[in-house]
Amino acid sequence: MPGHPALTRSLRQHIDDGGLKPGELLFQGENGGILAGSVIRRAWRSARQAALAPHVFDSPTGKRVYDIRHTRLTKWLNDGIPPAQVAEWAGNSVPVLLATYARCVDGQLPDLKKRLEAAGDLPESPDAG
Repeated sequence: MPGHPALTRSLRQHIDDGGLKPGELLFQGENGGILAGSVIRRAWRSARQAALAPHVFDSPTGKRVYDIRHTRLTKWLNDGIPPAQVAEWAGNSVPVLLATYARCVDGQLPDLKKRLEAAGDLPESPDAG
């Protein structure tokens, strides 16, 4: 899934510094295995608390690591990126993406109406006369 360029640079540097090979873990647990979920949750909570204002930290914003994925996909859809592209980046099918996020898309109607009007494809309102 595409990430912010600054995050991508940071992760690539971490991979280079660690000399990681394909298939090796980016972040390892104490004994070299997968990090425990409790470790990830504690680190996430600490990072949120350090980075967010208290009222935002107390809100649902980014409460779980997975919430960031939802935020990113919703933003891409709201920015007008075609659902097929968002689904590909997210590793979902378009039907699954739309079943989950269709109600989150907001703010595009004025732009869509302008595009339809410019193309002459907007049906006239029933009360226009």
